[in-house]
Amino acid sequence: MHWIDPASLPETRGTVTRFLLNPHGELDGLVLGARPLRQVHFPPHLSRQIARLVAAGDAVRVRGVKARGAPVIAAVSITTTTGKVILDEGPHRNGEKPHRPHRPDIARSPMEASGEVLLPLYGPTGELRGALLDDGTSLRMPPHAATALASYLAPGAHVHAWGHGVRNRHGRTVEVDEIAELVDVEANR
Repeated sequence: MHWIDPASLPETRGTVTRFLLNPHGELDGLVLGARPLRQVHFPPHLSRQIARLVAAGDAVRVRGVKARGAPVIAAVSITTTTGKVILDEGPHRNGEKPHRPHRPDIARSPMEASGEVLLPLYGPTGELRGALLDDGTSLRMPPHAATALASYLAPGAHVHAWGHGVRNRHGRTVEVDEIAELVDVEANR
């Protein structure tokens, strides 16, 4: 969103509790606060810069656009604890032609995850794309699948998911192939 002046946008402050990974292993968001949790989305081309300058536990200031009908902020700028401003200037600058963004060559392996949904996850325009589980795992799926499975992705739902995913020092993401609701969680403990 390189054309938007971040100073004209509302500012949200909070403490980074965890990072969110896309299915390619790149950072594409973070979660602020403990309760209520707040999702901040940023484009993956900012992944390296954010990983270098922001850590879990850091207080940050975010200027961005809130999606209509979804509790997600699409960040235009993030100001770190030290005052460094990370600005979304787009994946190409100085009149460069747009190009297909480089996706890291990362091996995805079969993974499964289960737990309680803490937070539905949204794309920058408010489309439902998955959920964050209580163990920190992000479940990701295409918007059409997420919309059809919205009850599985609601806070408090207990689910088990299977798919392929990535794990790195910032977290774990499973691109969901199958998902099931765990009905009697207390009986399984």
